[in-house]
Amino acid sequence: MQKLFEPLSFTRGPAMKNRFMLAPLTNMQSHEDGTLSDDEFHWLTMRAKGGFGLTMTCAAHVQAIGQGFPGQLGVFSDDHLPGLTRLAKTIKAEGSLAIVQLHHAGMRSPSNLIGADPVCPSNNEEYGARALSTAEVEQLIEDFIAAAERSEKAGFDGVEIHGAHGYILAQFLSPKINQRDDQFGGCLENRMRPIREIIKGIRQRCGDDFNVSLRLSPERFDMDLGDVIQVAKGVFAAGDIDFLDMSLWDVRKEPEDEAYKGRSLISYFTELDRGTVKLGVAGKIMRQADVEYCLDAGADFVLIGRGAILHHDFPEQLAKDANFVPISLPVKADHLKQEGLGEKFITYMSGWDGFVQA
Repeated sequence: MQKLFEPLSFTRGPAMKNRFMLAPLTNMQSHEDGTLSDDEFHWLTMRAKGGFGLTMTCAAHVQAIGQGFPGQLGVFSDDHLPGLTRLAKTIKAEGSLAIVQLHHAGMRSPSNLIGADPVCPSNNEEYGARALSTAEVEQLIEDFIAAAERSEKAGFDGVEIHGAHGYILAQFLSPKINQRDDQFGGCLENRMRPIREIIKGIRQRCGDDFNVSLRLSPERFDMDLGDVIQVAKGVFAAGDIDFLDMSLWDVRKEPEDEAYKGRSLISYFTELDRGTVKLGVAGKIMRQADVEYCLDAGADFVLIGRGAILHHDFPEQLAKDANFVPISLPVKADHLKQEGLGEKFITYMSGWDGFVQA
């Protein structure tokens, strides 16, 4: 119990006051142009007040053409700076680290939302996506770096690079989706080149105390578990990020790949030599026993998603009562309103099977 509420230091930037990080959660609450809305501001700052050691934004797109969902927060224009600055200041005032998740949906950008065909490492008929030119990949890398600079200017403590869940950087990592024959395709070293160059660029152009992290998911979306393990090894060895965030879907599960079954998925990452890099995990963490399982398995901290949606003060609830159990699903819309969700977020959650009471 005590370890859950001990500070966690990073190589760069301030320490996190406990082991609870707000997972980056799609909420569809911001304005059409990507500027921050009052509803999204309220949702995020309420979690900072509720005791999360680090409060991360939803996926914030680094190019207009990379938007993945309506009402998505943007970080691709200086027009976004006033809202981002207000958000960072308020999160930090509550004693929580403030982090922007940098995102580009790639082939998963809806064409009717972006007003163009989505882009991808290679032509993709299923999604109607066109391949990026080499120059466009280089511009994509530049725009991730510029978004990090913008986040630092707004006062955030750091950024997380979204390389998970089948979005554009994961599309580059996928040996099935990425069929390129330039320096960004082929072998794993080439396929992870965009991620490496983004990290390198942020390190060169942002401050020495700026926290940089990476999110990966080891399965689904045409990912190869062996490749993802190698990517994790690579970023741990390089030491240029401050933490790796592994989205595991379920922290207690075994791998889907038959070749890796017989042990937990989490163990393939906690066993790696991580040097100075910290490791966080996400996936169905709802009770203190789940948190302790992750820390006992070797993780440094946990990311809370559904638990944070249901209870803005999830960490504080556990601090008061180790036997705290989140409210049972489905929940009433009024409960979610009380927990800081706006109408658009509640409507989105209503699309999750069995989450919101009809």
